[in-house]
Amino acid sequence: MSQFVHLHVHSAYSLAEGAIKVKDLVKLCKAYDMPAVAVTDSSNMFGALEFAIEAKNAGVQPILGAQVLYGDEDNPHQLVLLVQNEQGYRNICRLLSDAYMEGDANSKPVISKDELKEYSDGLICLSGGSKGPVNDALFHKQNEKAEEEFLYLKECFEDRFYSEIQRHGWTAEETSEEALIELSLKHYVPLVATNDCYFPDREAHQAHDALLCIAEGRYISEEDRRKVTPEHYFKSPEEME
Repeated sequence: MSQFVHLHVHSAYSLAEGAIKVKDLVKLCKAYDMPAVAVTDSSNMFGALEFAIEAKNAGVQPILGAQVLYGDEDNPHQLVLLVQNEQGYRNICRLLSDAYMEGDANSKPVISKDELKEYSDGLICLSGGSKGPVNDALFHKQNEKAEEEFLYLKECFEDRFYSEIQRHGWTAEETSEEALIELSLKHYVPLVATNDCYFPDREAHQAHDALLCIAEGRYISEEDRRKVTPEHYFKSPEEME
């Protein structure tokens, strides 16, 4: 059985951006002999029940979670929250619900720093990759700010905080990785390798790119729009290792 487990995966419940159906995700895990997998849809847990049932029936350990927006409402960053126990499930539901209910109707659902700390019990936090608060500060050469963000998250989650390393070929990842590793070693925070998965295989990249265009009302020929790379697929354990 493989020792690698995907912990940052968007299913089709990441509306208009994820392209992996829950049943197909479980089949991929079985094909790769993966013992478990996490679903971390964007600011929601709509697929949690279907995912839990499908995975359990297939003998795959389901890990519930979400990719959340966090921090400043005008410039939020992303984190990944994974459910550790029943209290964690209740807390992530509270955080997501409050983010939608307390924000403006036209704004994004952002979790405040204070509320994240208040409802952190039972949750595991991954630093969010290149779009997380730590990596973004490192990319902009704001090392002191990066360390402040890093230590705040460690304070919130204690030994349930992990530095998330990703390699999709983006400059932001490459330029901040060494500094992130140094921060992690300095403050005794473990590293975890993830792939921000949006589609099942490399061949699905173009179709997924079209999906993003439809979601935003943009054209494929436009350069200043949201894109992901061909590397954002559900990689095999061998590829990740």
